[in-house]
Amino acid sequence: MLADDLDNLLHAVPGTVSVHVGRLDGPPTYTRLPDATHYAASTMKAAVLAALHRAADAGRLDLDDPVPVHNRFDSALTGAPRFGCAHDYDNDDAVWDRLGHTAPLRWLADRMIVRSSNLATNIVLGHVGLPAVAEVWSLVGARHSVTGRGIEDFAAREAGITNLVTAADLAALLGAIARGAATPGPLAAPAACTTMLDVLFAQEHREDLAAGLPDGAKIAHKNGWVRGVRHGAGVVFPDDAPPYTIVVCTTTDLADGGPSGEETEDDACRLIARISAAVWAARHALGR
Repeated sequence: MLADDLDNLLHAVPGTVSVHVGRLDGPPTYTRLPDATHYAASTMKAAVLAALHRAADAGRLDLDDPVPVHNRFDSALTGAPRFGCAHDYDNDDAVWDRLGHTAPLRWLADRMIVRSSNLATNIVLGHVGLPAVAEVWSLVGARHSVTGRGIEDFAAREAGITNLVTAADLAALLGAIARGAATPGPLAAPAACTTMLDVLFAQEHREDLAAGLPDGAKIAHKNGWVRGVRHGAGVVFPDDAPPYTIVVCTTTDLADGGPSGEETEDDACRLIARISAAVWAARHALGR
């Protein structure tokens, strides 16, 4: 019934809509174009979070060390000038209020997820490095996702260096974090995965996947949006059924992205919420 419901919902939607749904401990229950690549938008921040906690778990970084809050970053394109983020394209004034001062890496990582701060993301990425993020994708078995540059690295973007995700790869990443909180896995020790999961639970942008769930339903998730793109990736923890991953990636005119990239409830948000609601209604049957 879930497959029929989602197929009927999605058959006339313009653009590319990818879906991956399934239990944490089994094959997917429903997929639609799970390996189609989409521009990552802010969903790549979940991989940066995992890279940071892996580094801390291995003793290479101390999450409570204060680091400079700055806005000059090395481009992923060799020889390109350094770049910075635009304040009016960010979602979190709290990070910008600390510009020129310091903040703990842990706090910056939290703001990177819960408010999707671009400035915090680039600072954290500068400390972990792009190869560490690539290692995260590899460890979870991602086949197509790439984090090639920081946020607003326009020189790299124009040179074709980009950030890509698939619904299947995001499900693998979020699933690995959730499973790793209960038992040792490829990413980090259970305590580190539990911390990552807690950050994802605290997500404040709740206008897509979370909007399709009943009040009080627990979801650890990260979303992302720019004009023409809206994604939601998460793990839902019902009280009356096993947890499940749900990822919806949309590259479609339904996603207007807002006038300057801020959160906005658009038709793509409402579509993702409808998919989330349909999966919630079928939660007891997932994996059968």
